[in-house]
Amino acid sequence: MFDFLPSDFLIFVVIGFLAQIIDGALGMAFGVLTTTSLLTIGVVPSMASAMTHVAECFTTAASGLSHLYHRNVDWRLVLRLAPAGMIGGAIGAYVLANIDGKAIEPFVSVYLIAIGFFILYKAFRPQFPRDVHDWIVPYIGGAGGLLDAMGGGGWGPIVTSSLLGRGHDPKKVIGSTNLTEFAVTMAISATFILALGWSELAPALGLVAGGILAAPIGAMVVRRLPVRPLMIAVSMIIIGTAAVRFV
Repeated sequence: MFDFLPSDFLIFVVIGFLAQIIDGALGMAFGVLTTTSLLTIGVVPSMASAMTHVAECFTTAASGLSHLYHRNVDWRLVLRLAPAGMIGGAIGAYVLANIDGKAIEPFVSVYLIAIGFFILYKAFRPQFPRDVHDWIVPYIGGAGGLLDAMGGGGWGPIVTSSLLGRGHDPKKVIGSTNLTEFAVTMAISATFILALGWSELAPALGLVAGGILAAPIGAMVVRRLPVRPLMIAVSMIIIGTAAVRFV
């Protein structure tokens, strides 16, 4: 297990800062980028996902409140997504916290590589091409929560992309899934804290600090960057760093 030292705090601040900057540009990828970075420096999968989700409690709260303020939330969609997402997330967190980190790491890496390719696909095909009917929305939420917890990220790429295929107003979809992600992240984080203990998750404070520092300046920086090349670069980073662990 990765041993956290006070001198390493800056590393976590930098990871949180950069991940939040990119997430501000794409509306996704904080979780997968943070988890991939933590795995790269030696954090085991359960700890990486737990630390990421504790940090996301703060970033998703800010994002959700912003979308509420701008009236980008469809409460009917939130009510269909949230319960299933929270249940799926809690199950995923419990399973991940109770299995051997080394045994699950290859599967987490494969999942992250898949998410990387999915983001790469979205760079060239922004609209998800398949229609998703109302009856399947809770299942999308449940699957998104489960995979997000076990893989350390992926709620945005999976859930948001799928719901855009319904033909709803993109602003409502993004706002609703962002607000729902806060509830799902809280459920995942609570499960991890109960299973692992808060003392094990103290390094997440560095990720929180980095994310908070990035939040007010992220929009100013990323609005000058072209989205498609950024998505391609992010996907390559995720795929490359995850694939290296197989070497």
